Amino acid sequence: MITTTGGFSSEGLLGEESLLQFASFELGDALDLGEIAVALARQRDLQISIEVRLMDETLPEGWTVFHMALPGAKPEQPSWIARKARVVLATGHSTMFERVLAEEQGIDWYESTGLPEVTHAIHGGGLPINVTGSGLTGILIISGLPQVEDHLFGVEVITQFLARQGELA
Repeated sequence: MITTTGGFSSEGLLGEESLLQFASFELGDALDLGEIAVALARQRDLQISIEVRLMDETLPEGWTVFHMALPGAKPEQPSWIARKARVVLATGHSTMFERVLAEEQGIDWYESTGLPEVTHAIHGGGLPINVTGSGLTGILIISGLPQVEDHLFGVEVITQFLARQGELA
């Protein structure tokens, strides 16, 4: 058995993406999602940066509609956010999925995809916002925790949002 980051499997992470589907996702939803993330982070005194982007055909990297750096956040976090977002944009999957899949396959993700590490980061914390029937509609990016925690925090934020909307059983 291959040891992967966080003990995740690519199959489990795909299942997670499938479960965390939105019925719709627009500007107001993006702001609500960001505010949920900020509230949870403040409760835990997390020193993170949070970003939510909406896909826009005129903007290849999406439209940043929410960004918050909490007290103690580091100035390099926006660079990590941009690199994680590019992975989600290029693949439609979470950064953790891409990392774990590469580990399972025993490949160098950057060499395999031809995407440079200087502009892309397969470190947990970049999560796709998929709308049922429409696909990738946005991205939630968390930066500042160890990568497994960045990913799990993002999943918690999305889960809480969907539960509040009545979209998660």
